[in-house]
Amino acid sequence: MAPQSQTQPAVRPQTRYLKGDLVLFRDVEKFWLGQPGHTFIGRVERSWTNIHNHRLLYDLMELNVNGNRARGGIDPDYMRPLPPADAMHDIDTAPLNEPDTGAMTPAAVAWLRQHLAQHASSMPSRRV
Repeated sequence: MAPQSQTQPAVRPQTRYLKGDLVLFRDVEKFWLGQPGHTFIGRVERSWTNIHNHRLLYDLMELNVNGNRARGGIDPDYMRPLPPADAMHDIDTAPLNEPDTGAMTPAAVAWLRQHLAQHASSMPSRRV
């Protein structure tokens, strides 16, 4: 008896995106042709259904340091969500008990300074 294959088919994520969601998008044609600029960060502007094939598509705003650019009719098979937890990981894992603030990332230091400033204003003044 021949051994059975243990491979499983790839599962496409069935994610529905909402206006304002941040996503990673890959322009599949540029990707397969080896062209640069095939992957970018986008913000979902709207979703709509193609009347010809009834597929759900998205319009994105490409977020770019050189200026934003609208992209329409994006297939969600080539989009992935960018979870807030990943963006905030450095702050969530900052060594706040570390005496050397140089060990923290700049984002963690900024958060800590803001947090301390907010609480300092609500604390009673120190008596001499």
